Amino acid sequence: MQYIMTFFWTFLLSEMVVYVVSSMNGAAFHFETGVFLAIAVTIILLILTALIPNDPVEKH
Repeated sequence: MQYIMTFFWTFLLSEMVVYVVSSMNGAAFHFETGVFLAIAVTIILLILTALIPNDPVEKH
């Protein structure tokens, strides 16, 4: 479920970013650009969360 929600939020945020940036540049809005961006960011986020250790740090 966390993977689906991660993709859902990255999808929404990337589509908003693509819309705003394309509007500011006066370019046409392309839905596919947001989808590809969301897929790439989701994969990067999932890789980063797998690499970060989850164990607590020991105090000396």
